[in-house]
Amino acid sequence: MFHFLTGLIGLYVIWRFIPRFALKPGHKALLALAIVLISQHHLISRTFFGTLASPELPFGVLVLHGWLFGALILLAAFLFLKDIGALVLPKRVAVASFVPLHKPRSRIFSTRLNYALCLAPLALSGAGVWESVRVPDVRTVEITLPRLPAELDGLRVVQLSDLHASRLLQAPWVSAVVEKTNALNPDLILITGDLIDGTPELRAPDVSPLRNLKARQGVFAIPGNHEYYASHPQWLATFGDLGLRMLLNEHVVINEKGKNLVVAGITDRAAERIAGPMPDLPAALAGAPKGAVTILMAHRPDGARKNAEAGVDLQLSGHTHGGQVLGLHYVTQYANDGLVSGLYRIGDMQLYVSNGTGLWNGFPIRLGRPAEITQIVLRAGSDAQPAGING
Repeated sequence: MFHFLTGLIGLYVIWRFIPRFALKPGHKALLALAIVLISQHHLISRTFFGTLASPELPFGVLVLHGWLFGALILLAAFLFLKDIGALVLPKRVAVASFVPLHKPRSRIFSTRLNYALCLAPLALSGAGVWESVRVPDVRTVEITLPRLPAELDGLRVVQLSDLHASRLLQAPWVSAVVEKTNALNPDLILITGDLIDGTPELRAPDVSPLRNLKARQGVFAIPGNHEYYASHPQWLATFGDLGLRMLLNEHVVINEKGKNLVVAGITDRAAERIAGPMPDLPAALAGAPKGAVTILMAHRPDGARKNAEAGVDLQLSGHTHGGQVLGLHYVTQYANDGLVSGLYRIGDMQLYVSNGTGLWNGFPIRLGRPAEITQIVLRAGSDAQPAGING
């Protein structure tokens, strides 16, 4: 389905864009072929160079593919908006390229618009690739939990999510993230899934810097959907060797200044593909101290309402990458119960959805939705936010 959709996008660009250039038929055919190949580069990579989740290609090739594919997606979006504008706007202000081309001034303006439609996506995509591969900044968020004991006020939790260690985001990048995280001197480090893309044999050197993560009360993690795409049991063993405590429908109790804090984690529903344990919140909370504040790690934000009803105080999620591109994030938002980025209140529960620390190498573009290393400062006291969902 994914390759079919990207193929349709490529055909749409060919149909709406190429005919507007004064090129020889042979040149138009070559340009159309290039667009088809760009739209299907995931299929080509999966067939000859690994898997859809983890094509084993050099960093430079992945950057080139990401740049061209991102430009294609942005061009398709611009063309779509241009076509919609031509349909709904009055004729006198309609998009210039739809004005009859026998008028010289219209022809000049249309040519300039076509070149702008070509160059703008290339420039934006280039900026987006650079934004996606740089080491992310720290984003500090204060979250008030009404039931948090005063003794735990100021507790600092660093959330990492969607690292996606791969041939795109390799060991030096992971090491820089670890160094930046440790510099925050956190009390807890929580990793909310999608740590890797690829098998342990291929990715072991790239994830090895994670063994250097340090937090006073420990480092805990959960799997995301990508952990189930390759060698899940072996990855669990590898993560354990790196000092990451995986919470698979279970919890730990953190004791801080004589007060208990429950940190729970659930699996991802992608476990179904390997007949693994599905997300089970009751199992994750079974035996937890009654009345203790609970932080839940759940890779996907959807389902947050049920978690709030179960008495969770704070849910930390990722998966959405913040939508990656401002505007296109509405599609991601639609697919995740309207929860895509930032802090939300759902009933008596707070939900924080990270933009992600890394991202999947198949679409390495970020525009207006930056990656983050999230430093969460927990605050005790009354919550002044109105009921409902905010974010």
